Amino acid sequence: MIDKHTGTCFCGAVQIEVAGAPEAMGYCHCSSCRSWSAGPVNAFTLWKPANVKVTKGVEFVGHFKKTDLSDRQFCTKCGGHIMTDHPPIGLTDVYAATIPSVTFTPGVHVNYAETVLRMKDGLPKLKDFPAELGGSGEVVPE
Repeated sequence: MIDKHTGTCFCGAVQIEVAGAPEAMGYCHCSSCRSWSAGPVNAFTLWKPANVKVTKGVEFVGHFKKTDLSDRQFCTKCGGHIMTDHPPIGLTDVYAATIPSVTFTPGVHVNYAETVLRMKDGLPKLKDFPAELGGSGEVVPE
């Protein structure tokens, strides 16, 4: 049986469902994610797009594309953030806080060269992205 988890935007008008297990979990420190999340770091869970679906309120899903890498999605009623599609890498980031029943088990920090919040947790700190996703794959000191 495949695990399924549901989550909602801030007001509950948009509901999403994720199925199976995420491909990766971690923290992003890039300025775009920090600005979008209004926090010093963004906790991400990455899923294959086929494993993520809007089950309620699709008419309230707004989109913002600052770059071709990220299609950020939010609720047009409350402004609550839902997820970000990353078409070039074939993954969808469902923000960890959006799906509270998923146990968040981070494995990596990405874009750590841009951090404003140093985190000493023993996880790998990548300068940018893993090499297999088009980054340098370079690990930087904690």
